[in-house]
Amino acid sequence: MTDRPQPVLNQINLVVGDMPAMLEFYRRLGLTIPDAPAPWDRQHRSAEAGEGIDLDFDSHPFAKTWNAGLPGDQPRVVIGFQLPTREAVDETYSDLSAGGYSGQQPPYDAFWGARYAIVEDPDGNSVGLMSPVDPAMRSQPAPAE
Repeated sequence: MTDRPQPVLNQINLVVGDMPAMLEFYRRLGLTIPDAPAPWDRQHRSAEAGEGIDLDFDSHPFAKTWNAGLPGDQPRVVIGFQLPTREAVDETYSDLSAGGYSGQQPPYDAFWGARYAIVEDPDGNSVGLMSPVDPAMRSQPAPAE
């Protein structure tokens, strides 16, 4: 073990294939993403994601300028967003699904006590939607197979 400082998550950067589609999705989700002047409008955007977190969107060509080893096939991640209520999870999932976005996991009462769902953004990234945890809703998870 080293005496290295504890890392703090402060940025999520998505390398996107279709910037307008990504912006439409995340704006529909409810994020504020300011417009940008050309040519940056198709290369880089930053969302107002909350205190201490930067959520940035970069085109693949732009990302190659700061990550020369960027592979063509990106690994998957789940980008989690907390919503204020259990009902908001259901409503947001329904709205995004009605907008044509694929659902990976319909809303359900998760064993850890939150209402949880997952939708896909336009590039296939998993986007988790989670309510606050209610300890009264906790249960034992089913064993993994």
